[in-house]
Amino acid sequence: MSVAPVRLVHLGLGNFFRAHQAWYTQHAPDAPDWGIAAFTGRSTALAQAMAAQDGRYTLVTRAADGDRFDVLGSVVAAYPGTDQASWLRLLASPDVRALTLTVTEAGYLRRAGGGLDLDRPDVQSDAQALRADPTAPVHTAPARLLAGLAARRAADAGPLAVIPCDNLPDNGAIAQRVVRDLAELVDPGLAGWLDGSVSYVTTVVDRITPKTTPEDARTVAEATGVSDRCPVVTEPFSEWVLSGDFPGGRPRWEDAGATFTGDIAPYEQRKLWLLNAGHSLLAYAGSARGHQTVAEAVADDTCRSWLEQWWSEAAPYLSLPADEVSAYRVALVDRFANPRIRHLLAQIAEDGSVKLPVRILPVLRQERAAGRIPEGAARILAAWLRHLRGAGAPVKDAHADDVLPLAKGPLTDAVPRVLGYLDPALGDDEAVVAAVCSFADGG
Repeated sequence: MSVAPVRLVHLGLGNFFRAHQAWYTQHAPDAPDWGIAAFTGRSTALAQAMAAQDGRYTLVTRAADGDRFDVLGSVVAAYPGTDQASWLRLLASPDVRALTLTVTEAGYLRRAGGGLDLDRPDVQSDAQALRADPTAPVHTAPARLLAGLAARRAADAGPLAVIPCDNLPDNGAIAQRVVRDLAELVDPGLAGWLDGSVSYVTTVVDRITPKTTPEDARTVAEATGVSDRCPVVTEPFSEWVLSGDFPGGRPRWEDAGATFTGDIAPYEQRKLWLLNAGHSLLAYAGSARGHQTVAEAVADDTCRSWLEQWWSEAAPYLSLPADEVSAYRVALVDRFANPRIRHLLAQIAEDGSVKLPVRILPVLRQERAAGRIPEGAARILAAWLRHLRGAGAPVKDAHADDVLPLAKGPLTDAVPRVLGYLDPALGDDEAVVAAVCSFADGG
């Protein structure tokens, strides 16, 4: 069986990438021309497991009425993130035309103003390493991107499209900003080359993909007779919206169901404010009520009423037609309620300090500008505060050292401190502080 040539590179090899970008590439009609070389973030285990299977794995599409099993082969090479030589070699190849990313919202290492946090010790260490040797091993995602792009420039390998696929609004511009900020620190000449040779594509991605369990591997073995060390379970629904330029070409992802648009903001807002914010609400409030999964939480009438309240606050600010928004809400309830997708609330609860500013605050600010106190938004912020104080899912946050001390002590002190961390204006808004205090005190 022939293997597709590597023309795409991915950073952040994990379940979501394998259920989403790899799936779209597999189903593009020109898939035989577009193989993917995928690199993990830090772990070596998944890369080793996939390499042992020649990059192939089973995708289990789990509907409420049964499973579908498909073997995907679009990933033709899997590497651990520590393999710097292969990373640089591939990005220096003119055959490679695009680089996709799933490094999580926290992986871009942004400071409050939006650019790269240049004061972080890990960023400073990587910058120093790259100044001394552009091929040196580095550890942060922005530095790995910059090192790869520097190798491409040195090889004169041609233009490249960078396609971030993380849940951030305007994620293309975010990726561009953090890479350029680091380039200015490492090599200002490289920063100029980036402007003319690298395009950044903004995307919206959607496909609920929980962590794989040992039971999932047993299910695959029983159904297919194959012992798969790294299967992926996902839901039937999938969406990929892209906006930007692809100077070196790309697979025909639109024929696999992807949408290309010149105005991505309506799709971003719908996804972030309805699905992702809804997930955050259920993660914090639902886990505090003893639930472990999204399906359990949305089956709780109280959680469901809170979810609908939040959606009713957010929906008027969406620019998509009202009937489309209503249909999306109905579909979300069905997706959340799928009892066979074990999407853990603890997984969703991670990195709230990075997620809530883009999922909740835009609607909150618009409600305040209209003179209203949005109870749904206040409830989510209160649930997160209680999470930081020990309620529900355990805290796993990129900024835990900063936010956990702020959440301690009397609520009247903790609430303005925590809100002020998200946005100084919120901490000074007495009406919002009072609403969050009330919900946090009521549980």
